[in-house]
Amino acid sequence: MNTSELQHYCSQFPGAEHQLVGPPGNVLVYGVGDKQFAYFKLSDPEKWRFSIRTTPERFLELTDMPGIKPARYLGRFHWVTIVDVRSMPPDYLQELVSWSYNKVLASLSKTRQAQLLQPSA
Repeated sequence: MNTSELQHYCSQFPGAEHQLVGPPGNVLVYGVGDKQFAYFKLSDPEKWRFSIRTTPERFLELTDMPGIKPARYLGRFHWVTIVDVRSMPPDYLQELVSWSYNKVLASLSKTRQAQLLQPSA
């Protein structure tokens, strides 16, 4: 899975939105209900590095793998950075992103969840 395929995958979740943040728009953030579940770094030298939230157990598992490290500033909250998404098996990467999205979605109020999951007319 390459970065554009992963961006498309992140965008497909109900209520998922993306925006450029940082000076001058050097991080592409994916979120739901004003909470982040993934982001891409867009500036060199870390261009296209991808970060997601994980469980504490999976954080330890992932950071033992080559090419994955604790996310800068967010590692203490169990975020990891994947240096090259092409090096990860696509199914495993999709599972990690889905978990991160669902974790954020579950942290929203039941009313907000219902609004986001309601099919568009």
